[in-house]
Amino acid sequence: MSMVSEFKEFALKGNVMDLAVGVIIGGAFATITKSLVDDIIMPIVAFIVGGEINFKNMLLVLGDVPNGVAMTYDALKEAGVPVLAYGSFITVLINFLILAFIIFMMVRLVNKMRRTEAVVEPSEEVQLLREISAKLSNTHIVK
Repeated sequence: MSMVSEFKEFALKGNVMDLAVGVIIGGAFATITKSLVDDIIMPIVAFIVGGEINFKNMLLVLGDVPNGVAMTYDALKEAGVPVLAYGSFITVLINFLILAFIIFMMVRLVNKMRRTEAVVEPSEEVQLLREISAKLSNTHIVK
């Protein structure tokens, strides 16, 4: 078997395709979650804590700042100043918690659906065959 045909067989298996689709959807879902946090949740949090706050600029400078460099995350990183960017970490943490909660709710829903699946009763013919089988197994046949 050639390597190309072997790779084709591997790549076209159902579980590999399912995984690929899951990764693509997961990436898109992460983008949606990031937008939810950055564009909706964080501005509301900023409003609650008293005005417009750029969480990206919530940081602790760990080195000397050259003259003329603004005290923003982007400017400090560009100047090579080491910073502890706890505001960015808070944003990423909120992203993770929201994503984890949504996944938890999806798994919970799937588990609930599995538990409530209707139990299919055997047909009338199957029930009669079971009764006949039970009666025959209790009867002793003498040769």
